[in-house]
Amino acid sequence: MTRPASEQVARSERKPLYVKVVTQPALHGCWSVNISETGIGLIATPRRPSEGPHENEPVEMAFSLPDTGAHVRVHGVVRWRHDTAGGGGTVAALGISFGAFDAADGVKLARYLATSHLQVVAAFASDDESRAVRQSLDGVATPHFAATAEDVHALLTRGDMAALLVCGQDESRALALVESLAELRAEVDPSGAGPPSDLASRIVYCAPAAPERLVALFNTGRIYRALGPWPDPDTMREAVLQAGREHGFRTEQWRMALELERNLMRERALAQAPVGGPGRHGEDVGFRSPPMQRVMEMVRLVAPHRVAVLLQGETGTGKEVLARILHRLSGRGDLPLVVQDCGALTETLLESELFGHVKGAFTGAVSDHPGLFVLANGGTIFLDEIENTTPNLQAKLLRVLETGDIRPVGGTQVRHVDVRVVAASNRDLGEEVRAGRFRADLFYRLNSFTIDIPPLRERPEDIPELARAFVEQFNRTLKRSATGVAPDADEVLHGYGWPGNVRELRNVVERAVLLSRPGEMLTRRLLPPALLNNTVPRADPTGDGSLRARLHQVERELIREALERHGGVLRRAAVALGMDPVTLGRRARRHGLWKAE
Repeated sequence: MTRPASEQVARSERKPLYVKVVTQPALHGCWSVNISETGIGLIATPRRPSEGPHENEPVEMAFSLPDTGAHVRVHGVVRWRHDTAGGGGTVAALGISFGAFDAADGVKLARYLATSHLQVVAAFASDDESRAVRQSLDGVATPHFAATAEDVHALLTRGDMAALLVCGQDESRALALVESLAELRAEVDPSGAGPPSDLASRIVYCAPAAPERLVALFNTGRIYRALGPWPDPDTMREAVLQAGREHGFRTEQWRMALELERNLMRERALAQAPVGGPGRHGEDVGFRSPPMQRVMEMVRLVAPHRVAVLLQGETGTGKEVLARILHRLSGRGDLPLVVQDCGALTETLLESELFGHVKGAFTGAVSDHPGLFVLANGGTIFLDEIENTTPNLQAKLLRVLETGDIRPVGGTQVRHVDVRVVAASNRDLGEEVRAGRFRADLFYRLNSFTIDIPPLRERPEDIPELARAFVEQFNRTLKRSATGVAPDADEVLHGYGWPGNVRELRNVVERAVLLSRPGEMLTRRLLPPALLNNTVPRADPTGDGSLRARLHQVERELIREALERHGGVLRRAAVALGMDPVTLGRRARRHGLWKAE
């Protein structure tokens, strides 16, 4: 195994990829719709609702990369799943984050994503037109030439085509292809609300036709651009690039809409579920530490009031959990809680997601979009990583907080909403204001009630109860039967510094539950090497600042990280470091990081 995909790249662009995907657990009719170096989006047609992997479950996948013949095998985790009924059956949409690739498959995927161009179909092009298309698109897109309408349909079925160039000098033939694609698109998706399929590729018309006919085709959405026969190379290149941007935009918008709908359905289900059972809700965890008891007192105090709340704390301290507790205790628990990560989208997309947009407001706005504030009306909206918003967006957020009025992008009508705002930041917003990166007026509006969440290292009394709740949670989701945390493992958990806070503890417990045998308690054996060696980065106790000592420390940390990433398997860690396993074993033993069984 190579290193996890999440460590190869922090964030990468999603690209359309319409290929058959084989999963384990098996999922019938499974196809990819987009992919990045860190994850993949899938659409499937399960035979029954229980088929295939579900949220938080591990999954193995295998698929091929178009035009390369390369096969990729990867292990991942289902981050979200959304099932809908339609067309006489069930359609499942899944978002999966990659964990570890087989052998060098991660490199194959990264190289494919880095070097792949836009894919374009050129229909009915003559030899001279084909040469002109290749020259115009050189370096920006890969053209695929189709001599017949059947060839066009076969290429479009791949799903990754950003544009269709309709060429040739036969006007009737070119127009017939445009009309047939429009009819087929209407049959497949009459509402226009489905995924960005092959039939939604942008049509750039480069064949002869009467001007009034072209205007009619454009007005009815049958063509994207009309360039006329033998267009200028720069004009063709720009049209294809614009089509590619819109293709990617629609893919991302559709993915976000699916995830939003799934989140809203989950929140309604949680709101209707009876309270009780350990780990069902965040407030069911009995915080024993005085700092968290004070935090919970503040949460209960402010929850019934509409005042905005600012949650501040390090990454992984549980800000979203507290936001959900606030929502449930606010009297709005039977209404939606909408969550938005403000660092996940560009300013334009985030503004559209929060405030909505009207049809035609910008390229790709094919219908009205209500926005998250409208969807959360009467309930709560949680804005995570609010420090990542731009000053322009901060001004609009301030207006919503002060007046409750929102105006969609491109719209003229103002709508009033009643939404409780809970914001979160892993930075000190006061410092951000002083540094000029955050608007002071919005900060003072949010700062009316700030709750600072202490890191886990400052409240070790909470570790046993949190670990117990996580064991019960993962017993349910992973279908395991771990019976608790053994004293030797509890000692290790208490002695660790938890730089990743509660999120890191959750991941450690998830790993241990997954590795546990039926009915087994979680012992030291099931914990990662980093915890067993208590290797939170710290200063050299000898105070030796020599080059030799520093190189010794760097080597130790590199070996420790490699062993941790690969579950303590020496051979895999050696492959990742490019070392001989015997040599790595000798050095790991010297550093006290590995002991032969």
